[in-house]
Amino acid sequence: MNQKTFIKTFQEVQPKMYFLSKRLLTSHEEAADAVQEVMVKLWEKRTQLKKVKNKEAYAMQMVKNFSLDRLKSKQASHLKIVHSNYDSEDLNAQDQLERRTEVKMVRKMIAELPEQYRSILHLRDIQNYDFESIETIMDMKSTAVRVALSRARKMLKEKIEEHYKTEIA
Repeated sequence: MNQKTFIKTFQEVQPKMYFLSKRLLTSHEEAADAVQEVMVKLWEKRTQLKKVKNKEAYAMQMVKNFSLDRLKSKQASHLKIVHSNYDSEDLNAQDQLERRTEVKMVRKMIAELPEQYRSILHLRDIQNYDFESIETIMDMKSTAVRVALSRARKMLKEKIEEHYKTEIA
């Protein structure tokens, strides 16, 4: 793979890699560094990439693994796993305040999910990845991805329902 083909192949996936890494690392600088490191690794492996069927999923898996390794490292002890906040700007001040409160609550609930559930939920429901790509990124079988996503959604739904039950009572 020459430089032009490499750039063409990975130019569109870089923002997705950044958002996944930022969701895991929470820091703009850490996420940008992670993407840069993964791009260097991909460049070093460019001759082997011909064998890779889904290069985008491969790159996403690499950035996910790199980010998780970074979280586990001692030098990243100040980082934590969080869920990204996607706010709309079309709301009035009261609606924005209510939405921020709700988003905080849901972020907290998502953060309480097991890491695998969190990642699959983010890839499917936030970044709109297809199941095949998620299978590759997460290194899981199709059935396992679907089951984990279903369980993650169910757990999140139960947490939200429980929150509103206690809020009303």
